Amino acid sequence: MLARVAGIVALIALVGAVAWQWHADDAEARAHLLTPLDPDAVTHVEVSLKGLPVQRFDRHDGRWTNGTGAVDQGRADELASLAATPVADWRPASAFDPAKIGLAPPLAELRLDDTRIEFGEMTALGKQRYARIGDRIAIVPAQALPRAPRTSPLPTSASTAP
Repeated sequence: MLARVAGIVALIALVGAVAWQWHADDAEARAHLLTPLDPDAVTHVEVSLKGLPVQRFDRHDGRWTNGTGAVDQGRADELASLAATPVADWRPASAFDPAKIGLAPPLAELRLDDTRIEFGEMTALGKQRYARIGDRIAIVPAQALPRAPRTSPLPTSASTAP
């Protein structure tokens, strides 16, 4: 009987330790993401790229809309997914000259709900780029940049080509 109680106590302690470690790992992982936002919970996206008009998307019932017609659902999801971009390093914005890292003005600006992200140039070393959120600069993968929209639909077969 005493062995059974000791086994149950050991099992409870083990489950508690695993849960604590899981929570600690999750918190550590979230600290290394560009924003605390869940991309699936983002309801408003606004993107501005140099030389292009501002685009806005709103999520209603799981679908993206823009008030003007057809929306590239994949592009809107892709923009929202930038919220969970992994960050290699965080630094204070005061450590940089914004003009030298492409943030004055930024190459792209993305607003996810109430979070504003500005994307700058590539870093000198490595395949990374600068991104500013508030008074901090994140070093993120180079591909973490909002892509430009397609200007017209691509043909789906030879018979639909212009």
